[in-house]
Amino acid sequence: MAISLDKLVGFHQKALNVRNDQMEVIAGNLANANTPGYKARGIDFQKAMAQAQHSSGQSMTRTHEKHISGNMVSSSEIGFRVPTQPDTGDGNTVEVQNERNAFLDTGMRYQATVEFLNGKVKGMKKALSGGQGQ
Repeated sequence: MAISLDKLVGFHQKALNVRNDQMEVIAGNLANANTPGYKARGIDFQKAMAQAQHSSGQSMTRTHEKHISGNMVSSSEIGFRVPTQPDTGDGNTVEVQNERNAFLDTGMRYQATVEFLNGKVKGMKKALSGGQGQ
């Protein structure tokens, strides 16, 4: 029986890539917080993951009726954020506090995915060694 690392970590590796892209876009927003006319950008995680799943030929299915069902749309383009506060007059739509919060949230989710993958790899190593030591 062949071991498929893509089946073991494929989805989570794609999630890490999307989270990394999100953090880069947010960092760009923060860097341009004082640039007149700059429009804040963002990546919709659900759409990006749907695109990643669609392009790899995999599909996400519910394995239990209590799992969240997703209405996936296949588009991972970077879009513009809709500001929650009125325009400051210079046309810049970056809301620094919201961007910082989004960056921290994305970073924590990135770290959680890394920890989850760590556990998967440790489990694989344990299985390969027959449960003997680490």
